Amino acid sequence: MGQEAALELLRREVTPELYRRIREEWKRHSIAEDNRDIPGLLSTLTPDCEYHLPQVGKVWKGHDGAAEFYRHLLSAFPDVKFELTDIVIGPQGVWEQAKVHATHKGKWLDFEPTNRRVEFTVSIYFPWDLERGKFKGEVVYFFAPELEGARKGALT
Repeated sequence: MGQEAALELLRREVTPELYRRIREEWKRHSIAEDNRDIPGLLSTLTPDCEYHLPQVGKVWKGHDGAAEFYRHLLSAFPDVKFELTDIVIGPQGVWEQAKVHATHKGKWLDFEPTNRRVEFTVSIYFPWDLERGKFKGEVVYFFAPELEGARKGALT
């Protein structure tokens, strides 16, 4: 995102109605995620949404890509729980930070399954599409030192 695009986001006006709309859509998204309801989760996203994991250089595009992202995540961590620790809601979207608690049962990205309980932190930005009233996807950063030993090629 360039400076001009960032300034456009900064100039967005917040109204109580817009704040409520974004907050309610985020709640629907989170509830669907907790319930493993992928169609419900996709209903909160624009059709051209993108899921970015910048630190590993991965992007999933569109509803098919978002569904694939969640299928991978939920098969690797079938009992995953997100414990919200921080949240900011504004006309640009939602930013949240959460503790993740899960059992690492399947391969995720380059991380081979450990079959152990893991805990790590995620920071997620949900950019808001003002015209369509949905999220344009997620930008996810994770800090998971417990998984580093399970990175493909690091196992002995």
